[in-house]
Amino acid sequence: MSDPADEPPAGPVRPSRARVAEGGAPWTPERRAAARPRSVAREVPGPEGGDALVRDATVEDAAACAALYAPYVLTTAATFETEPPDAAETARRIVASQHEHAWLVLVDGDEVVGEAHATPFRPRPAYRWTCETTVYLAPGATGRGLGRLLYGALLERLAGRGLLTATAVVALPNPASQALHATLGFAPVGTFARAGWKLGAWRDVAWYQRPLGEGPRVGVHPVEPS
Repeated sequence: MSDPADEPPAGPVRPSRARVAEGGAPWTPERRAAARPRSVAREVPGPEGGDALVRDATVEDAAACAALYAPYVLTTAATFETEPPDAAETARRIVASQHEHAWLVLVDGDEVVGEAHATPFRPRPAYRWTCETTVYLAPGATGRGLGRLLYGALLERLAGRGLLTATAVVALPNPASQALHATLGFAPVGTFARAGWKLGAWRDVAWYQRPLGEGPRVGVHPVEPS
């Protein structure tokens, strides 16, 4: 699920402040095992007006990511987890996400102020071209379009690895997250009523979907994700 506080920016984000670094060679099983992370994905306007970096997360980022995520678990319905994962569990999740999908962090100076990652949509093999995506920002990084840029970098990375469909889950009501997903090209595909109980109330969840790259092509066998 996604950060409910990251409203789309009031005005256009200046493209000159977002720069994609060289991506390097395509992902292969050997390259996945050889090294993490890849090069910095992009530079974006930082929360205090400087340049922030979007890069691959490493296990060294686990404690910061756990601390960023914990308030969402404890005080919001943005995630249906009820116990915040500790640094060790977060490190395990980062490694697992990097192996098949991606986990990116937004860093301002030495501080992790955002994270976005993908996980499998479902465990069955035929779903392997589809993933579930999410983004979370620290309170001081919201409202500046940083979530859109971070999320966009994640979607580009996933497309580069051969994923064809991104999905997202939004606990309702959450107009800011719904607007963020619409801005990034997600379309609503359905709502589950009273899907989860959290913070003293039943919560509906809306599902969103968007293609990655060219998306699934009718009658064409997809290339294996890498």
